[in-house]
Order: sequence, then structure tokens, then C-alpha cells
Amino acid sequence: MSLIEKLTPEQEALIPVYREKWRAIALSTERIDREKAAEAVRVAYAAIGKKKPEIIFCDSSYAGLQILIQKQLPLDINKELINFIFSNLTNKNNKILYQLDTQLLNKLHILRANFITRDYLSIDELKIKTQLTKNLHSPWLKSQWLASSSCWVDFYISVLNCSYNQIRWQVLQSLAKYCGWILFYENVCIICDRPLNLRFDNQNRLHAEGEPAIEFTDGYSLYSYHGVTLPEKYGKIHPQQWQATWLLTEENIELRRVLIESIGYARICQELQAIELDNWQEYTLLKIDNNVDIEPIYLLKMTCPSTSFIHALRVPPNMNSAREAIRWVNWEIDPEEFSVQT
Repeated sequence: MSLIEKLTPEQEALIPVYREKWRAIALSTERIDREKAAEAVRVAYAAIGKKKPEIIFCDSSYAGLQILIQKQLPLDINKELINFIFSNLTNKNNKILYQLDTQLLNKLHILRANFITRDYLSIDELKIKTQLTKNLHSPWLKSQWLASSSCWVDFYISVLNCSYNQIRWQVLQSLAKYCGWILFYENVCIICDRPLNLRFDNQNRLHAEGEPAIEFTDGYSLYSYHGVTLPEKYGKIHPQQWQATWLLTEENIELRRVLIESIGYARICQELQAIELDNWQEYTLLKIDNNVDIEPIYLLKMTCPSTSFIHALRVPPNMNSAREAIRWVNWEIDPEEFSVQT
């Protein structure tokens, strides 16, 4: 077979079509059809010579982890089935992947779209996980992983006419289409239904303000701010109402960063009573003594002469004067050299 080095314009135009097709499947919030899900699981087990397992449906990932504890199931899911699904999906005897030029393979990598493949675990789920293992990786085989793999395989098969293993392809796409998150075991399979709601920011990161980013039908929810998982005490409150005093007790570094970025240094200065170290014209060098961040917070506060609007910018903690801080902000240009002050 000849090497495929370049896509035709028609083939290239289909890349976003297949990406969006499988993204819609990955991020669907429709209730799963339990009969179709059970049949997909039966076919998957039969493909590796196993009998149909006991199938347990649950309404959320949290409920699924509770079932793990109740049934005393191991954390590691059935690797034999996982290997069957993902290994040798394309026919190595025909060197299918080697039909594609390396540069083309890299280009088609964009088909592996971001379908929430990162572990998003709430505080409650982490507590359950610690009862099972110190390994905090999610045990779920996620529908987003299945859809991401199905996306590029579908393109290879349907657009590039690559040969493939029909049984493995049937198993992969059926599980991706008809199941939510899955836990495979020898005699038991737990299927988590899809979320009731999913919310994202403009970069497709889980995000919601004052409401859950993920909601399940049993009421279990997960809060997230631009991809960072939040505890409920922050997530249920709109960021505009977050309080600078929370920084004094928050120990998680990533959450402190989120709070600082959202609250803003201007409010932090006011609410945490920053100490004035030096000033020059409308600029003031401030220091926050409270244990808010890893290192002391030094801020250059700027007050607009015409609007009285206050803006604060963080500067290195080795600043000794307001003018030195201004020079640092303006790439070592002394404020006296400014022709126009802004």
C-alpha cells in the first residue's frame, strides 16, 4: 500500500466535522438508554470470551465510588478488556498507521480533541478514593476517552479508507455512544449516567460562576473555575462576592491563586489593610503582611487622577520604593522619563 502523505482538500475539510461529531457525543447530557448500554457491555465482554456481567447503573460518579466500597471491588478495572478495546484497533498486519506520513499523523492529532479527559474529582470523591487507595487517579473509563479515540479512528476508517478490526471498532464506538463513565470488573460492570448539565468557559474548560460546572441527576455536583475544581463553599458563591479574608485560611496553593486572580489586588489591598511603604505622585508601594501567599505580597497601587479608579499590580518583594516598582513595571524606564503618564 502506498504511503498517504497529504490529504485532499475535501478530506481536510472533514477534520472539524468528525471532531465536532464525537465532541457532541462526548459532552452529551442526554440520559443513557440502559438497554443499549447493557447490550454494548455484553458485546464487549463477549469479545474477550467473558459472560455478561452484573450491570449496575448509577446516577453520578460519586454514587459509583460508593458502590465500589459497598461491594469491596478493587480500584483497577479489567485490564484485559481495556487492552482489547484500545490495542491493535487498526490492523497491524496491513501496517495501517504506517500508511500515513509522520507529518500527516501529527496534523491529524487535532482529531484527539479535548473532551474533558482530565480527572475532575470533588472533595467528596477524593475522600472516598483515599479509603480505597493512595493513588488519586480516577478509576473510571471515561466516555470522553472513548469518544476521543473513536474520533480519529472514525476519520481513518470513513475518510481515509484504512482497514481496521471490525469487532474492536464496534465495541469502542458502542461504548462511546451508549454508555457514560464505566467501571469494568470480572463479573460486575458499573455504568454512570451522563451529567444533567455541563458548563464551560470560552476555552472549553469546566467553568461556572455561582453554580455547578457539572450536575448529576442525584444532586451530586462539581464546581469549577476555569478548569480548577472548587470546594462547594467557594463554588456556590459568585466570584464577585468572594472575600479576601478567605486567603488567610486557604492552604491550597492553586485555590489561593484562583482567589487572588478573581478578587483582584485592589480589593485585597482594601479588605486586608495593606501597609503603605512608599509613594510617588499617584503611585503607592504596599505590602500585605498576612500569610496570603507563599511569599510576601508587594503591590504597586495606581490611582487614576481623573477617575480615581484604583488599580493594583503585584511586584517583586525586593522593591524598596514606589519609583523602583514603577521602573520594574515599565521595563526599567524611570518615571521621570515618561512623556505622558498613564
